[in-house]
Amino acid sequence: MCCQMPPGACYIPMRPAKMRRDAPPYAILSHRWVDDEPTYQDITNGTGKNKEGYEKLLFCGRQAAKDGLEYFWVDTVCIDKQSSAELTSSLNSMFKWYRDSAKCYVYMSDVVSLEPDFPRSVWFTRGWTLQELIAPKIVEFFSVDEHYLGDKMSLDGRICSITGIPVQALHGQDLKSFSIDERMRWVQNRTTTLEEDRSYCLLGIFGIFMPVVCLTYLD
Repeated sequence: MCCQMPPGACYIPMRPAKMRRDAPPYAILSHRWVDDEPTYQDITNGTGKNKEGYEKLLFCGRQAAKDGLEYFWVDTVCIDKQSSAELTSSLNSMFKWYRDSAKCYVYMSDVVSLEPDFPRSVWFTRGWTLQELIAPKIVEFFSVDEHYLGDKMSLDGRICSITGIPVQALHGQDLKSFSIDERMRWVQNRTTTLEEDRSYCLLGIFGIFMPVVCLTYLD
């Protein structure tokens, strides 16, 4: 399923039933959801271009094209949240999908520059963005005007200071080497829109599969 995006970039839908081990290299987006995000139905119906969150899709497509990646994945439009089976499979697979991405782009809608904005970004306070920070090998941060701020490795000291997550975890050390109590501390100051999402956003951090009882996924 492709959309009219910048040349060289299109969506890779990655719906659970079609996810393959030999999926082509893809970029993935990490972002703070807004009230007016495009949905899977918008993309399949060719609508949603006037929604506030659509610009983030364009950004992800442009950046993927610059990096020579033909595909990118965005949670708002690549998961059919009207299907409980797909939602369950997707939420349990999210950590793996971020981990397997070629690059993760963090779009920080409240950041203009590293100082003083970066440490104050609401992105660091959200539950779902914890796994989106830890799982991918390459995480690149971008300001609201799409300027490159740095990556997870070059900013590891700042990120450790902001989040309390050890540099070793940011560098990909096996999460099992960190105690359960320590991993729980990483999320204690983070919030989610739905109370149950505080559990769901930790599935990958603890390597747990869990049925999803709520049919809404909100960052």
